[in-house]
Amino acid sequence: MTTLLRAHNLEKTYKIGEIETYALRGVDLEVQAGEFTAIAGPSGSGKSTLLHLLAGLDKPSKGEVYLHEERIDTMSIAELANVRLANFGFVFQAYNLIPVLNALENAAFVLELQGVGRKAREAKAREALEVLGMSQYADRRPNQLSGGQQQRVAVARALASNPSIILADEPTANLDSTTGLALIEHMKTLNIEQGVTFLFSTHDPRLLEHVKRIVRVEDGKVVREDVPELV
Repeated sequence: MTTLLRAHNLEKTYKIGEIETYALRGVDLEVQAGEFTAIAGPSGSGKSTLLHLLAGLDKPSKGEVYLHEERIDTMSIAELANVRLANFGFVFQAYNLIPVLNALENAAFVLELQGVGRKAREAKAREALEVLGMSQYADRRPNQLSGGQQQRVAVARALASNPSIILADEPTANLDSTTGLALIEHMKTLNIEQGVTFLFSTHDPRLLEHVKRIVRVEDGKVVREDVPELV
């Protein structure tokens, strides 16, 4: 298997006055191509912090992060921005769609940043929306979509640019049970049929029932890994 992401001895501290607080302590982690893996733990355990460090959205206080065996935590802000644009797809619990753009334009947004021509990016965005069952809503803006529909547009946006890995921070947190399960099934299908690599931060038991590996985080440390019986 091919290692996409690797973290070694990651630490993240925050200092308020004279008090230093650890968000992460000595975390080691590898993510292989084709994984459907969750970083799980209670609120405040450090799972979202870990996801952000792996994505280059934040820098560790100590330790190393590698993408395709290239170290990225020492890169400049501009270099990291280019790495993220070329390699990562992001799905956030708050959706982060652009209000003035319709679903198609939102799904095509990363491709536009990559410099892909209009016809090509619209074709890729339409394909991604079709995969997520959202093609009939291509002309609707976010305020005309339900929460679940907005989240599927966010997944389509992440998928359209063919990233090496999609990182999803609590993707089902704001969704009801039916909508959350439908989104999980869509993402699982992408993983199985198209080989899309997913890494989630979550404490949602609905999602944990479907992942292939669970990395358990408590108090900023990886305490164990589980391989659940898949549904």
